Amino acid sequence: MPLYFAYGSNMDQDAMRQRCPASKPVGLGRLMRHRFIIFEEGYASVVRDPQRLVWGMVWDLALADVPALDRYESLSTGLYTKVVQPIVTDQGPRRAMVYVGRSAKPGTPRPGYMEGVIAAARHAGLPEDYIRSLDVWLPRTQIAAAAPQQPKVRPLWATPSDTARKPR
Repeated sequence: MPLYFAYGSNMDQDAMRQRCPASKPVGLGRLMRHRFIIFEEGYASVVRDPQRLVWGMVWDLALADVPALDRYESLSTGLYTKVVQPIVTDQGPRRAMVYVGRSAKPGTPRPGYMEGVIAAARHAGLPEDYIRSLDVWLPRTQIAAAAPQQPKVRPLWATPSDTARKPR
């Protein structure tokens, strides 16, 4: 059975059990000289970066589950391509299948996507400093939402234009 390195939503063990029921998680792994991004379609991908690494979940992928995973990753439409890359595990270096997004152009995550990735990363036991590095992809609240509220009563130091009364 081939190894599969999951770094995005497929770190979610419950979701993977539904998609790939014959496959088993085998532990954590690292994809060296790459970094995590959200590519322009709004999903996770990895791009080469000699200074970085990507943590993820390593799966022992049953051959019977490969077509279902290919469909889930939209391999036939070109959303992702499948490559074999060296990864580092607790058992030493291995080779694993990795799905890579078709674009290296950064994008914005789809609503709720990064929250799920971070929850799966936490549940899998990825290092906390790596999980914090994923936070940059979380959607930020709009600045206007954080702006102070207008006073509900007219302040004593109101300007003449503030004193215009509305008809009752």
